[in-house]
Amino acid sequence: MKRAPLEISRLSLGTAPLAGLFKSVDIAESDQLISTALNSGINYFDTAPLYGHGLSEERLGRILSKVDQPFILETKVGRVLNRVEKADPVPWFPDADPHIQPVFDYSADGIKRSFNESLERLGVDHIDIALMHDAENHIPQAIEIAYPVLADFKDQGLIKAIGIGINFCDAAIKIMREVDLDLALIAGRYTLLDQSAQNELLPFALEREVDITIGGVFNSGVLADPKPGATFEYLPASDEIIKRAQEIGAFLKERGIPLTAAALQFPLRHPAVTSVLTGSRNSNELLSNIADFDLDLPVDIWTQLEDANLIERI
Repeated sequence: MKRAPLEISRLSLGTAPLAGLFKSVDIAESDQLISTALNSGINYFDTAPLYGHGLSEERLGRILSKVDQPFILETKVGRVLNRVEKADPVPWFPDADPHIQPVFDYSADGIKRSFNESLERLGVDHIDIALMHDAENHIPQAIEIAYPVLADFKDQGLIKAIGIGINFCDAAIKIMREVDLDLALIAGRYTLLDQSAQNELLPFALEREVDITIGGVFNSGVLADPKPGATFEYLPASDEIIKRAQEIGAFLKERGIPLTAAALQFPLRHPAVTSVLTGSRNSNELLSNIADFDLDLPVDIWTQLEDANLIERI
């Protein structure tokens, strides 16, 4: 990383799926997935209290807290997990504790509580990277309250880098303009279907020397398998989106390139991007992603896609 003493792998593991995102995941599969990532050279792991309402952190800590090899751990603040009699139903995390309710809390006490409870669930005494999570509706609090708390944690050696994890470019830029972030995790905004991050966010990140991790490279599924019933941004994909993904897939297939390989490698064409975050449900999915990520692509494939008006010019 440019601003922090961390070397993160270019392919990283997001752990919402191992917390049962949309579909239950057995703990044995989760254990194997994390071990496979470590054995494959992935050293950068992203989690959050929201994922499975603490389950992702617990499952990640179950393995990482016991390994000898180095790893880089990233979690998030901005929500706390409250114990209630009956939580609101959450269809996207069927394994979540029905008595745990995530609630936004960008107060200083909320940030401290979130961080300390994450340490407990993860079974560690420090976290490498702390991100302010989904702060688009809490921008003043993120700048004026959460960031100073995290900066104090950094001074204490409890974290090594401060960032944001967000889906919206304009909100990310507003925060980046006001505080010295080390990293920004941007989901779904620099993909084969959505290049909006390259308009302002990525150039600004280069200027400010903020490392960018790109998540959501499949736009929640449609770029992995573009067919009716696929999801885009966690909702049913429109006919137009499915058609666009199919057109890109057909263009690549004519050149012997899997759509999934292009989707995984696309973000790294921009010099602001340091790592691509991929979410996998099991070891087989992860190994497939690694194979796609390592596949040699023609050096001019992005230019070919631009010339075909399938992606925007950089």
